[in-house]
Amino acid sequence: MSIPEARTGTPDPTLDEAEFRRRYLQQFQDPAFDALKSELQRITDAAWDAYSNHRKSPHTRKAGPGFADPDYDLSVDWIAAKEAIDEAQRKHEDGNGPARFLLIAASSRSEHTCPGEMSKSYRLTEIARQVLGSAENVEVEVLELSRLTSEYGRHIHPCKACFSTASALCHWPCSCYPNFSLGQTHDWMNEIYPKWVAAHGVMIVTPVNWYQVSSPLKLMMDRLVCADGGNPDPTSTHGKKVEQAKELELKGWDYPKHLSGRLFSVIVHGDAEGAGDVRRSVSDWLRAMDLHPAGNLAEIDRYIGYWKPYATSHEELDRDTDVQEEVRNAALTLLDAVKAKRAGQWKDAGEHLQEPRMK
Repeated sequence: MSIPEARTGTPDPTLDEAEFRRRYLQQFQDPAFDALKSELQRITDAAWDAYSNHRKSPHTRKAGPGFADPDYDLSVDWIAAKEAIDEAQRKHEDGNGPARFLLIAASSRSEHTCPGEMSKSYRLTEIARQVLGSAENVEVEVLELSRLTSEYGRHIHPCKACFSTASALCHWPCSCYPNFSLGQTHDWMNEIYPKWVAAHGVMIVTPVNWYQVSSPLKLMMDRLVCADGGNPDPTSTHGKKVEQAKELELKGWDYPKHLSGRLFSVIVHGDAEGAGDVRRSVSDWLRAMDLHPAGNLAEIDRYIGYWKPYATSHEELDRDTDVQEEVRNAALTLLDAVKAKRAGQWKDAGEHLQEPRMK
């Protein structure tokens, strides 16, 4: 079998030492650091050493039994993320445990940073949380993506598109981060993956931002690509060995659906245009990962304060009791579907059919 060569030729992004030091020290502009210049120079020396020697994962241990290459040195960060996902999967499969719901407030706006006001997405999420939280034997977790804009050291780094080189190169969970040599740390996704895995039902509440989902939601969506066909064994490609990944895919990759079978609800609200398109886009994405819609009432796209001033948008939501009730109905629909599915009484027509073409 002929393995295609990796196409290369983009400009080299490697920094010389002077530019690296300039950029690294930019984060210490506060006068409080002025008395620490000698210490900062020593720290910068160490950072340059890590960067120039490409130490992406400085702490590793042998993969051990259960991996294609037990002797491969795996990142301890990846191992911890994998263990958290495995524990979350056990919770998901526990028939005696509570029904678990993940509610995602996707707006980047909050009163804890520049906008000075909470988002309507958060308010709608709270309505759903109150509905689900009042049910028996239920566990509800709210993932507030506005923390990316308001909380120190909270990041979702962009997807590096490993999947597009070869599906087996995209590891589940993502192994691209943290990358200590490039300063790509504090990545939130290793905490977010288990939340999705444990959930029986997921509700996403997002505004329309320029005809699209919010920036934080799009970052999370892209980084969930590894849940849809990603490789659960990084030792099978010895990290990011492109040729090995291409060979694995061409031998016949099974594109495992790591979030298959979970139920979803999508709430999209806008103020002028694009709500329907965004709702369809998010719902299609979830369907593509083999999550199932909870029902017609669980998918909503609405305008709140249509072409009204932004300054009065929360007052418009106060007055729009119909959309508030629709969100309650969406939450109840998701709750009913999850209960029925866990009791073996819910069926999605065609769910057991095999797709003739995988992505």
